[in-house]
Amino acid sequence: MNSFEIHALKQRTKNITFQVAAIIGLLFAVIVLLLLLINVFEDGWQRLSLQFISSYPSRKPEVAGIIAGLAGSFFMVSLAALLSVPVGIGAAIYLEEYGKKNRLGKFIEINIANLAGVPSIVYGLLGLGLFVRWFNLDRSILAGSLTMSLLIMPVIIIATREAIKAVPQGIREASYAVGATKWQTIWHHLLPISFPTILTGIILAISRAIGETAPLITIGALTYVTFLPKSIHSEFTILPIQIFNWVSRPQQAFHENAAAAIIVLIAFTLMLNSIAIILRNKFSK
Repeated sequence: MNSFEIHALKQRTKNITFQVAAIIGLLFAVIVLLLLLINVFEDGWQRLSLQFISSYPSRKPEVAGIIAGLAGSFFMVSLAALLSVPVGIGAAIYLEEYGKKNRLGKFIEINIANLAGVPSIVYGLLGLGLFVRWFNLDRSILAGSLTMSLLIMPVIIIATREAIKAVPQGIREASYAVGATKWQTIWHHLLPISFPTILTGIILAISRAIGETAPLITIGALTYVTFLPKSIHSEFTILPIQIFNWVSRPQQAFHENAAAAIIVLIAFTLMLNSIAIILRNKFSK
């Protein structure tokens, strides 16, 4: 074998080794996930019922339910999305299409990327000092939603920027060639083309907000709620906090309730992802 054949053989060996390692890693992650799901479904499947979903938490596990946490999660996530999605998309459009590529622009980009990786507990401390104490919003849904909007906004900005950046430059040039303004090009061409990818980033960000507990525990979200929120200023709890509360109790019946609540939370997240996939396929056409 000559030197070229030896080099080609080494490259093929490296490629095969990497593929095998990647497949093993993927299988390991999938197997662990399946084992966790099987364990959760075995513990919580029998507890699922309309009574469980429509009942309030109770010290008696056989009559306890998740309606308060489910309603709190829905209102908190909906309000956080309404606050963060328009601001995040607008900020991404400005940074990508209008912002100058100078030192200040690079500084802002670096900080946004860093904010996306900041631990969620830091956002909880920020929300506690800013919204709960400074703005005097107390332990309300509004304070929790504002804190969560800060948590997911960097993810939305980054996803939107990457989606807009991926649009071919020829689309912009063709739009300018027929007399369209910059904003008309963005509104009628860039956003519709990049919307499926933007939507994927939004759903990933909202999915993260659904499962977060640390920021809301930090701002003082309740663990035992026997009422539904009546306004954005009401005190609240969310489903992950309710799950955490049940898991921390010694009774096995509460652990079964926690497993059933996890199944509902997974179903809620899958429903959001299904809606995103449907909308993405629709706009991709």
